[in-house]
Amino acid sequence: MTQDGTIDLTRFEMVRGQTFQHHVHDDHQLAWASSGVVMVDTGDRCWVLPPHLALWIPGGLRHATGALRASVLQGVYLEPSTCPLAWTGPTVLAVSPLARHLIAYLAGELPSAVRLHAEAVLLEVLRPAGGAVFELPLPADPRAREVAGLLLDDPADQRGLGELAHEVGSSSRTLLRLFLAETGMTFNEWRVHARLQASLAHLAEGTPVGRVAERVGYATPSAFVAAFRRVTGATPAAYFAGLRGEAAAGR
Repeated sequence: MTQDGTIDLTRFEMVRGQTFQHHVHDDHQLAWASSGVVMVDTGDRCWVLPPHLALWIPGGLRHATGALRASVLQGVYLEPSTCPLAWTGPTVLAVSPLARHLIAYLAGELPSAVRLHAEAVLLEVLRPAGGAVFELPLPADPRAREVAGLLLDDPADQRGLGELAHEVGSSSRTLLRLFLAETGMTFNEWRVHARLQASLAHLAEGTPVGRVAERVGYATPSAFVAAFRRVTGATPAAYFAGLRGEAAAGR
């Protein structure tokens, strides 16, 4: 922790596929990619975070962070005993232009009084992201978790449940039961959510919808957009416009 403040910042330049395996730290953390896209996995859930979103990770929560693209991960660490923010579970936050600027500002050398003021303003402007945020539950059973991992690694995988079950030494019926019991979703629902979550990384970089649809396993752009709208209530363009609008409003 910094000597003259209550917030510490660490910058990690990550290559695609690089992962900080599951670990725990005492401080609260704000995980934010100033560029690129990262995924945070807390064991039972995972989130994909483009640069206008960050994840609040309470101290003591085991988690892993991986880069889905070449990314710059900004670790913002906060001392629990002095932090006024009180989210007790993982919380997705909108990163406003002001918050982005303050994080960069706090990374420099500052007089104590200036640093404390900037920290107070940053904590004041952090707000949970509204609207539909993709939070993907993960199964705990090793067989179902392995299938989930296969589909997260390659969301365009077109294999059916029977083939995937054979791959992990299970049966279709067992996997159907496990996904429903452990994620609250049917296997097909979970697969749709996994594909849509994966699409966020591409959409955030401005990849055309047709190419995104192909990369996450949809035969046509219209099928992808229909699935996106069904889950979020908005088209991809409207969804991102809404999130960016929330972030801008928080400046």
